[in-house]
Amino acid sequence: MNMEGLWYKECSQGRRFIIKITPGENLTTRLLQFAHLADVRYAMIVSALGSVKNVKLRGIKTGAKLPITTPRITIHEIEGPLELLGLQGNIVPGEDDLLDCHFHIMMSKSSGEVVGGHLYDAQVFATCEIVLTELSVEGVERHVSKMGGIPTLYIDEGGA
Repeated sequence: MNMEGLWYKECSQGRRFIIKITPGENLTTRLLQFAHLADVRYAMIVSALGSVKNVKLRGIKTGAKLPITTPRITIHEIEGPLELLGLQGNIVPGEDDLLDCHFHIMMSKSSGEVVGGHLYDAQVFATCEIVLTELSVEGVERHVSKMGGIPTLYIDEGGA
């Protein structure tokens, strides 16, 4: 359903999982592998904590305009290790029907400075403990937005 400037589809919570990822593992890869293994097509991260290193994330440059393109973003690579303060995001099928994730991460450096952004990649340092909730919904995919220039949720108006 939609109203001007807003699209939505009702969903309900399905199974809930407590996930522990061990040192050295790739955070995003392992979450996608878990979703595939558990036959989870739609999910959201409820909570995540632990520590990470070798983090690659994206920010948007001050004053950037739409669409978001390579010259309008900043890429940060942080060796760490860092405390994982939070991870938010979702897993949904992409246009090719393969699972795709959209995660944002928040971390603290040893100085106490907090950094974060759109997560590309991170390696688990000591541990990562995640609560993930499956969502029961159909007709939601990730497509590249012509207006935004980045992959965003596409919500089909048909069906329930």
